[in-house]
Amino acid sequence: MPLPPSGNTSWPPPKLEIPHADMDMWRAWYAGDTGHLAQVYGGPAAYTRNGVARAFFDVDKRRAVGGDELRMFWGQEPSPGQQAAKLHVPIGGDIAEMSANLLWAEVPQVTVDVDSTDKATAESTQAQIGRYLDDRGHAKFREAAELAAGLSNVYLRVVWDVELRPRPWLDVIPATAVVPEWRWGMLAAATVWRELEPLDDDSTVWRLLEYHTPGSIEYGVYRGDSTTLGMLMGFDDHHETEFLVKRTDAHGRQATGMDRLLITHMPNVLPNRVWDGVPDTAPLGRSDYAGIEPMMDGLDEAWSSWMRDLRLGKARVVVPQEMLDTNGPGTGASFDLDRELLVSVSGFLGDDKSMKDSITEVQFAIRVEDHERTAKALRRQILASAGYSAQSYGEEGTVAVTATEVAARKEESLTTRGLKILYQRPALLEVLTTMMWVDVKHCGAKGVDPAAELTASWPQAVQPDPEATARTLSLLESAGAISTYMKVKMREPAWDHTEVMEEVRRIRADRTQTPAGDPFNTAGGEPNEEQPDDDVEPGFDEGQGEELDEEPVGGGSRPTLAA
Repeated sequence: MPLPPSGNTSWPPPKLEIPHADMDMWRAWYAGDTGHLAQVYGGPAAYTRNGVARAFFDVDKRRAVGGDELRMFWGQEPSPGQQAAKLHVPIGGDIAEMSANLLWAEVPQVTVDVDSTDKATAESTQAQIGRYLDDRGHAKFREAAELAAGLSNVYLRVVWDVELRPRPWLDVIPATAVVPEWRWGMLAAATVWRELEPLDDDSTVWRLLEYHTPGSIEYGVYRGDSTTLGMLMGFDDHHETEFLVKRTDAHGRQATGMDRLLITHMPNVLPNRVWDGVPDTAPLGRSDYAGIEPMMDGLDEAWSSWMRDLRLGKARVVVPQEMLDTNGPGTGASFDLDRELLVSVSGFLGDDKSMKDSITEVQFAIRVEDHERTAKALRRQILASAGYSAQSYGEEGTVAVTATEVAARKEESLTTRGLKILYQRPALLEVLTTMMWVDVKHCGAKGVDPAAELTASWPQAVQPDPEATARTLSLLESAGAISTYMKVKMREPAWDHTEVMEEVRRIRADRTQTPAGDPFNTAGGEPNEEQPDDDVEPGFDEGQGEELDEEPVGGGSRPTLAA
């Protein structure tokens, strides 16, 4: 849709109320905000901003059948006279962080297809991609992956400003700040919006909308209230949008110079079984929290009960009224627990009981093991339902084990990682291609081919055990089933062709050195043994037909040329 006209247009659009309300619920679990959780689940400050979407969470509808007790722990109000002592275990934030770390602990290896461009351009394009994936770019992708895990999906926007940086960079946009338009399941257009700084103290709300289509961006500044857009204003009516006066034409449009969107959608995982039947929500992703909210609520309840046992387990002393010392008329009475000498007077208590028998100690049991087992079982089930292994969460301790054992314990997490890579890889390649187009069109990049085809591969999540690799190589060498080139490649999988061949040269040089006391230069062999020909290219016996000076492009994403 183009930018909405002036008037009482509801914003955000009503069709997004249901997904946005669920994303707001997931954001409460992701952030660990206890006040937000109480609002979402109908606590003291009931969440009522989206009446239609929140109908399910109305207090009256969320009470147990035939009773008055709320279904969710965070929706229960504290009893009168009792302190609000609910505790939250931030397992939602831990799950999102663990997901991002599994995917983006290291930078994926992005390579340029040498068949899609010439060799020199491929090399310079490869170098520029390495600059896109510097620490800033790496951090942005990791940030996007964490938000997608918690909130089901996220958007990446390519921006540029040559006064700030010589190259374009990424802006991560949460899903609730974008109104998407889909065509055959693909993002065809998108409206990005945000609230601007208020200019007065009334309820007026200023918003900036950006309508992205292939080739252009249309901007609009609106002055309305909390639920409607209101009137379309000029860019110079607000100090945060004055810069758009020079950037746009008479219709508020800015040409991008490329026939593609600057916005890329990245879902968490699909299919979407959360909003089945809700129009235009099928391409949106599925949060890691979908379906496990009651278990996370139960974990908080179990943890709060454990802490309640600790509070109730404090020793208390009950004494008769007669043993209290009066503090004067109208000031009550007290009992000094630190008094060293107490005198028992016969008959003072009205019977023959001693003072020792009159003092009662009250101390409730602290059910440590019961609560610990309950919390651990809930935590394990939450992680399993979210698609992760308890080992990834540190449940099995930190005892040193082999890489094979680690992979076996983390099998569920590694499977989930592989599933998410299926959705992260297309978004990564699309964003990098858009960055190359922007770099060429607006930042003056030279030697970069935006039309070059890219491929991406993620590093291994669990590094192989060096001792196990050495045993494997020894067995293969004994069987005569592996070459020197492949031995080096297995030892260092991250090395490119050039680095592997350099190591092969060094190994062959060490083998051909003359041992001490070998006047015939036999290198430890028989005098008539044929020696390696120095004119033969290293790696020839490994079946490598390439010339050593022809290095294939795309061995890694690290920059190799000057910017």
